[in-house]
Formats: sequence, C-alpha cells, structure tokens
Amino acid sequence: MRHIKLGQSGPQVSCLGIGAMSFSDFYGATTEANSFAILDEAMAAGVTHIDTANVYGMGRSEGTIGDYLRARPEARDHFTIATKATITRDADGNRILRNDLEHLEAELDASLKRLGVEAVDLFYAHRRDKSRPIEETADALGALVKKGKAKAIGLSEIAPTTLARAHAVHPIAAVQSEYSLSTRSPELGLIQGCARVGATFVAFSPVGRSFLTDTPLSWDAVQGLSFLVSNPRFSPEAYPANIAATDAFRALAADMGTSAAALAIAWVLAQGDHMLPIPGTRSVDHFRQHIEGANLTLSESDLAAIDAVLPAGWAHGDRYSEEQWVGPERFC
Repeated sequence: MRHIKLGQSGPQVSCLGIGAMSFSDFYGATTEANSFAILDEAMAAGVTHIDTANVYGMGRSEGTIGDYLRARPEARDHFTIATKATITRDADGNRILRNDLEHLEAELDASLKRLGVEAVDLFYAHRRDKSRPIEETADALGALVKKGKAKAIGLSEIAPTTLARAHAVHPIAAVQSEYSLSTRSPELGLIQGCARVGATFVAFSPVGRSFLTDTPLSWDAVQGLSFLVSNPRFSPEAYPANIAATDAFRALAADMGTSAAALAIAWVLAQGDHMLPIPGTRSVDHFRQHIEGANLTLSESDLAAIDAVLPAGWAHGDRYSEEQWVGPERFC
C-alpha cells in the first residue's frame, strides 16, 4: 500500500486510514470483537492510521482502541493515532464548543488514559470555537505538543483562510473535512490550501455515508439512525433520488471489475498526493473493499467515466441540516 507523510515533518502513514466513529454505535450496533477484527485486518493489510475522537460513543471508540493496544502491544508501533476534542456541553446540557487550553488539555488527558498511550500522533480541534481567534486555538494546541502530549496538531471542518491563519502560529499537520464524490466543496480552496502549507487532507465519509457503495443503507435502517434521519440527503424526497443517481456509479464499478466503495476511495486518492481517506465500517468485508480502493490506480479515462456518471453537484440535499451545520465553517 502506498504511504504518505502525515503533515510537513510527520511519520509515513498508509494512504488509507480507519474512521473509528464506527467503533461506537453511531451507524448501528457493534461490538468490541467486531472492531478488533477490523484492526486485525488493518495490521495484516498495512493500514496504519486510526482516527477517533473523545465524543465517538462518549469515549467508547477510544476505549476500544486502548483495549486493542493492551491486548496486542505490537500494534502501538504499527498504528499512528489521531483523536479530537472541542465538542462538549455546558452546565445546562447545551452543546457548546471549547478551544481553550484548559478544556483541550483536560480532554486530551482523558483520551490518553482511555487509549493507554503517553502521546497521540495527531490531536485536532474537532470544531472551531468562533468566540476566540483561531490563532489562540493554534497556540493552545501547540502548547500540548510542547508538553509532549501530542506529536502534531490538526483542525477539522474549517475554512481555507482559517487554516492559513492557524498555520502562521503553529504548523498544522492535517485538516479533516467531509470529501467524496457527493461532497466536493473542499475543492474550492481547502484541498489547495492544505497543499500550500504541507498539511495532509483527511477525508471523512469518502463513500458518501453509504450512497457510494454496492449496499447503501436501506430506508428502514436510516430511520433507526438519529444523525441520518435528520440529514437532508436522507429525507423522504432526497433519499430515493440519491439512490437512483448512484445506480450508474455502482454499474460502472461492476463494469470496471471492482466494488463501488473501492472506486469511491480510489477517486478520492486520485485528487492529490496529500489525500488520506478515513472510511468507517463495522464490516471486515467492507473494510477489504476500502483496502482494494487504496490499491487501485485510476487512469484519466477512468476518472472521465466517473465524472460522466456522477458530475459535480449531482447529490440531492445539503450535506448537513441547519442544526448539524452548527460548528463546521461554511466558506463557499
């Protein structure tokens, strides 16, 4: 599997990572044994990067990774680990964002304990707290690097101008945002901004929350998932339209002798040498399709064929509801 550098001066990591939100029940029930099986498969296939966060299952995802590292100590040298903090609640239970050093350090300390490691390879501000300048956030994150609790820092769901301002204070190793054939807004400056400063672009939901797979989530399954049932792309109007729109993509993948998920991963990787997709899954078979995609090389004619069936702007519905948009920066 091809490797890339994580940030300007970080370690080499596989060009495919694991999105460990799926190690909680966010997209459906799972078990620690199931997550362990995916991590075993990753080690066997040479996938080396794990992305998690303190809020994924309220610590459950990090705890599962920590349990795996304790059960298989050799895995710590195999994997680079990224985690995040920012999203929390106030005394009244309202969702708020905090980028101050006190909060970030306390949350990182708790993450390190769950993970069972002395430092993480990458620590993100999960969302930008707009009540404070981004320069202060970068400085706070940088302080955690100086303390030896994180080896590098990143930002998630930010605008290109925010990246430039933060990077002027402390090197930003990675920027994470949703990016796939169905969500292409990062092409309007964020991917390019990462390339300019030497940051890795980490693409979450690279298979379009299942639309870009051979087995999209069924309508009934969506009804049981609180995030998706309120997401505009899974509304009663948009869901069937998005299924119909991606049927041609599934057919194209089959004609090319691969799975739709593999083709979607390969397309993301073809968008730049600094791309790192982090699909999540609860299925070892699906994870193998992601690995297949990381090992595919697409020709110009392949990319043209994909663009013909899924041109930019094909998706029905916004990627987030108004409530889900609280936190991510809109820049286009």
